[in-house]
Amino acid sequence: MEHTREPRQPSQEVNFHKAPFIIFWEITRACALVCRHCRAAAQPKRNSNELSTQEGFRLLDQMAEFGSPILVITGGDPMMRRDLLDFIRYGIRKGLRVSLAPSATKLVTKKSLKAIKDVGISRISFSVDGSTPALHDEFRQVQGSFQRAMECIRDAREIGLSLQINTTVTRHNVQDLENMAEMVQGLGAALWDVFFLVPTGRGQIADVLSPEEHERIFHWLYHISKTVPYNVKTTLGQPYRRVVMQERKAELAATAESTQWKGPHLALTDGIGSSPKGTNEGNGACFISHVGEVYPSGFLPLPAGNVRETSLVEIYRDSHIFRDLRDPSKLKGKCGRCEFNTICGGSRARAYAMTGDYLEAEPCCVYQPQGQLAGAGKDR
Repeated sequence: MEHTREPRQPSQEVNFHKAPFIIFWEITRACALVCRHCRAAAQPKRNSNELSTQEGFRLLDQMAEFGSPILVITGGDPMMRRDLLDFIRYGIRKGLRVSLAPSATKLVTKKSLKAIKDVGISRISFSVDGSTPALHDEFRQVQGSFQRAMECIRDAREIGLSLQINTTVTRHNVQDLENMAEMVQGLGAALWDVFFLVPTGRGQIADVLSPEEHERIFHWLYHISKTVPYNVKTTLGQPYRRVVMQERKAELAATAESTQWKGPHLALTDGIGSSPKGTNEGNGACFISHVGEVYPSGFLPLPAGNVRETSLVEIYRDSHIFRDLRDPSKLKGKCGRCEFNTICGGSRARAYAMTGDYLEAEPCCVYQPQGQLAGAGKDR
């Protein structure tokens, strides 16, 4: 028998060994767009081996065993599944905090958005990768996709949905970020999520920014985050947490407010709740593919099991990949020595994509460790 309960807000005491804070479920890989950086290398038609509706319900039951994680329903384009509303409704009834990340296509209409809001969705996100049609359309490789995204965003705002804008940063649009920051404000978004490219799927190493460019953007994001009316976060930009700590420490040192640095305050109120500490691939986060394979991240393509055969709870808690990723003492190179490795840890997906080893040092971080945390790994 199905049991429903009220969603719980996350406790400040979180144990990522037991439960993820956020789960991404790719309910289909089908999508009408052919974006240059697509992690999924999405396809025009649905896979006949996708999890069925009933298998999806069982998966949502397993997610609820973790408590009340955030569930991001993604794709491909999740709007291409007719049982999307059933999944949203069921997940909310089980106590999950559900967010949706559709593609900006003709499937997103005022009618479909109203139905999504009516079932209780917490947040909807759309990707905007340039402040002009030329930039965004070149990124998405579909002419008119910028205009369609703007129409979807306008409709979502008119209906009253909480809005998130996602922007993937590559060499193609890095010079446009200041314009993007201004645009996000004009669109009335609650959150700007800045993704840093991992060269997997259609993403290319040549499009990845240099470590110095990453660092410059991290510091710029911190400073604009104090002035804009929306929240700013990074995805696959784990060193941003280190930058936040360094900036805040410097600010405290420059004032008479306190002589004691009490550490970062990274949790923000953004409508669906923010984690009290940073998540990382397999460490507070996990990903389920359209065919049920479980990964530490959609950008770290190392399957740890399949929910058709093993419970998601068991895979997350017990698989050796996930356990490795939650153990900072196993990190190699400068990440293993870094005094920030328990709050940053580097992108394990980027390390894997660019070195072949998910425990190697973050390739796009300029920071040189000044000390070593107790139990941190050594060079290997």
